[in-house]
Amino acid sequence: MVSLAQRSLPVEFVDPELEASVSRRLEVIEKRLQEVIDSGDAFLTEAASHVLKAGGKRFRPMLSVTAAHFGDPDAHGVIESSLVMELTHLATLYHDDVMDEAAMRRGAPSANSRWSNSIAILSGDYLFAVASELVAELGSETVREQARTFSRLVHGQIAETVGPPEGVDPVDWYLRVLTDKTGSLIATAARLGAQFAGAPTSVVDAVAEYGETIGVAFQLSDDLLDIASDGDTSGKVQGLDLMEGIPTLPVLYAQVGDDTSPRLRELVSKPVAQEDLEETLELLRSSAAMKQARKTLDEFGERAKAVAGSLPAGSTRDALTGMCDYMVARSS
Repeated sequence: MVSLAQRSLPVEFVDPELEASVSRRLEVIEKRLQEVIDSGDAFLTEAASHVLKAGGKRFRPMLSVTAAHFGDPDAHGVIESSLVMELTHLATLYHDDVMDEAAMRRGAPSANSRWSNSIAILSGDYLFAVASELVAELGSETVREQARTFSRLVHGQIAETVGPPEGVDPVDWYLRVLTDKTGSLIATAARLGAQFAGAPTSVVDAVAEYGETIGVAFQLSDDLLDIASDGDTSGKVQGLDLMEGIPTLPVLYAQVGDDTSPRLRELVSKPVAQEDLEETLELLRSSAAMKQARKTLDEFGERAKAVAGSLPAGSTRDALTGMCDYMVARSS
């Protein structure tokens, strides 16, 4: 059994019984993911399993089965809804890589670079289809919840693609994008885990709010890691976002900040060339923009912690609180 401490998201559970319980369920989910992706067609199975086999944090199912401990974690629907959420997430990664023209995913060649954009898109579509088949077995209300979540994902992706309208603060726009594109799926994962476990409605609503907030913190933490880390800490090439011209939070603050140096402003006004990467990273790390981005991450971490504090006392609440601290500390 792989413990949570051995995973790429080393969240510490103070209660060893809770950690063991969550770990056991994650092992089941990992096995089931490969089983449900197997299409009977060797090539499609290989392509659709490509991102799964590359690894990943499995943050959504981990949060889902942790939230299920506010009720009965063995209840029907807990594992199944976790599978649906992770399959949906994996599907979006295929489509994201095509849109971003990404060559790598989690340290390995992306599906679109290994095969083609068409194969990557169809692989993502297939994973959506598998998720849809599974969610249909969980009842019409869960189908509606999945549809609402997917709608928010698309809204977030569209907003990211078109960028902020004239007169709209780009930082506010970016945080809205993250709330829809990243936070919504994590919120639904937490909600369904608690809901199927039979937790009270007030708890279900609170863990969903927690999930959405910690989801934004999760992405902001990755934004900072792309700049602050000394190596491939975040599971991707350091500075990749900068070189691809992806406007992460520190870059947005640098672009709009009055105290940004002219040189840094020039460097981040376009995709950063390989030969300018080290200079850009050095300037960003010591900039006011980086400090402001850390402050924003801290704020989301504190918001999530406040929501966690409203949940029933016990080791499950403590675990959720610990996740908030980890999200902030991992990018320091």
